[in-house]
Amino acid sequence: MTYFGFLGWFLALPIVALAAVALWDQRRGRAIPPALSATPLWLAIALHVLIALVYTTPWDNYLVATSVWWYNPALVTGITLGWVPIEEYTFFVVQPILAGLWLGFLARRLKISEEPLRPGLRLWSAAALGALWLVMLALLLAGGPAWNYMGLILVWALPPVALQLFFGADILWRHRRLLLLSIGVMTLYLALADSLAIGGWGIWTIDPAQSLHLLLGGVLPLEEFVFFLMTNVLLTFGVVLLVARASHERFAALRQWLQRLTQREESNARYALEAKTQEEEI
Repeated sequence: MTYFGFLGWFLALPIVALAAVALWDQRRGRAIPPALSATPLWLAIALHVLIALVYTTPWDNYLVATSVWWYNPALVTGITLGWVPIEEYTFFVVQPILAGLWLGFLARRLKISEEPLRPGLRLWSAAALGALWLVMLALLLAGGPAWNYMGLILVWALPPVALQLFFGADILWRHRRLLLLSIGVMTLYLALADSLAIGGWGIWTIDPAQSLHLLLGGVLPLEEFVFFLMTNVLLTFGVVLLVARASHERFAALRQWLQRLTQREESNARYALEAKTQEEEI
């Protein structure tokens, strides 16, 4: 199977199916609850497609350029941008679409929690990820070649997740059931598909010397599972925070605080200028 064939069977077909279900739900009046409708889902997905392209492209090019992974040239079109085949860029586009549509499918069916927010979660969860990032950076720099792939995944993925938690860990915790089902199912599905791509068809290969060589099911490198876990965390956290009404209320509160701070600074500056003028007149 070619890389585009893999994308067609394992990503494009589920996207078409989920889009059809979404249209059917719309006609039947089954909608995403208001608590998760502050931003249209399609817009949140489109923004994450753009972010995925911008944020992932240099990182993935580095992986291929340093032979952390490579693709079978006989199974791709041969069109590359940098070191990466066009099929890989296509994956950057279709994964956020698939993850977003799956999230929407669940959101239209699950009971959405309205439990009180717990703001204390924000600081300690972001701090914990920051500490883990430092550990992974140390392992990447000094742990030897075997830590290259795992280190590169987590050093790349943890900072934006920490930012998401710092802004809205309590909002994400409120929707934890939705997040668990969305991230868990999507990660397992893509990991299984990846196992077939690696072990069954040889579409791409992970360098054993630059990985921990811990194989799940005897086929899938642990790093690949972690990659799909982290990308689905990034996408799902991001989409939920964009569509959650509580996030928009928090943004509004932050805007008001910044406006008050700006007005206070302007008032202090005017007062200082007036005082200086009076002194000069005296």
